Amino acid sequence: MVQYDNARRVVQALRPEQPMLLRRPHALRRAASFFQEHFPGHIFYAVKANPSPWILEGLWDAGIERFDVASLEEVRAVRSGFPEAEIAYMHPIKPEAAIAEAYHEHGVRIFSLDSLRELDKIQRATGDASDLTLCVRMQVASDLAKISLASKFGVRETDEVALLQATRAVAQRLGVAFHVGSQAMSPAGFAGAMERTARAVRRSGVFIDILDVGGGFPAHYPGMEPPQLEGYLGEITSRWEDFPSAANAELWCEPGRALCAEAESLLVHVDDRRDNTLYINDGSFGALYDAAHLDWRFPVTNQSRSSDRLVAFDLFGPTCDDADAMRGPFFLPAATDAGDYLEFGTLGAYGRAMATKFNGYGQYDHASVSDDPFPSLYTGADHQAAEEAHS
Repeated sequence: MVQYDNARRVVQALRPEQPMLLRRPHALRRAASFFQEHFPGHIFYAVKANPSPWILEGLWDAGIERFDVASLEEVRAVRSGFPEAEIAYMHPIKPEAAIAEAYHEHGVRIFSLDSLRELDKIQRATGDASDLTLCVRMQVASDLAKISLASKFGVRETDEVALLQATRAVAQRLGVAFHVGSQAMSPAGFAGAMERTARAVRRSGVFIDILDVGGGFPAHYPGMEPPQLEGYLGEITSRWEDFPSAANAELWCEPGRALCAEAESLLVHVDDRRDNTLYINDGSFGALYDAAHLDWRFPVTNQSRSSDRLVAFDLFGPTCDDADAMRGPFFLPAATDAGDYLEFGTLGAYGRAMATKFNGYGQYDHASVSDDPFPSLYTGADHQAAEEAHS
């Protein structure tokens, strides 16, 4: 793949007619190096954030050889590309046939659960296997995250003792896991979840082999500027020292967004302008799903013109549906008009993963660029040193 200096060079060379995803392999490597430098345990990439083969291959080459999957299709994709990878099937409610195929055909030995019913299902599907690593998903608060994951999964306090004890009895290795929510905006979310999980372990009287602190590590978006990631990993590391069974257990995490968000941006064409609304060739049924449905404010620049005077725009995507709308403010040069190209940053996480083919759209061209993403949580002297240490 040809590499360009930046998105503006892509526009000048190609004048693309359909949306483009711009890859930044160096940003992917930098994020992987950061977690390997600062997290004192095993790192499982959350495939759902971006399952693109180039992302998986880039992380593998950077030393991330463990993957957190949430479906049988993700199991198949990872195993076909990486026969030696360690795969954790961490969806707490899985079809029995999917568990059986994952175990018997793809060598998966790590499964998550949050109920006695799921434990029974796993035992049936694996033939009462004695080599299972079973991670009990705890219900923890998500109030410090932008996207809550607290209501759908997780064993409640009233049921946790019985489930932990029953799982301990059949698991070769017992883990406890949680998820503080997507885009956690404070390390305190992890602190509270670890306290709640530690209480459950003590109440149940079991020893554990694994604490999986899940994902939720944030990226940088306009209006969502989190603390530096060192604070999150430092909080986890500090609390891990006194966690029950920590001396003989492993610490895991499942970053998705934080590893891949800065690795891709989106280049779109402005098809029309009406007042302060721009009609662009990707939208809510494509890579800008979060901008429409979660009011996400992705960073955006006009790669066709510059101006000191910025004004607020709303956006419509290319489909014929009124729901294909991204309400602003997206601040762009006042003269922005049809024919211009806009670049949206931090689209590597849940961009291409959310895109559909509604109305016949959803096709993307690709290019590689060498400039730094905007903005970044991985710039600065300390982060550069970490990258060089792992290069």
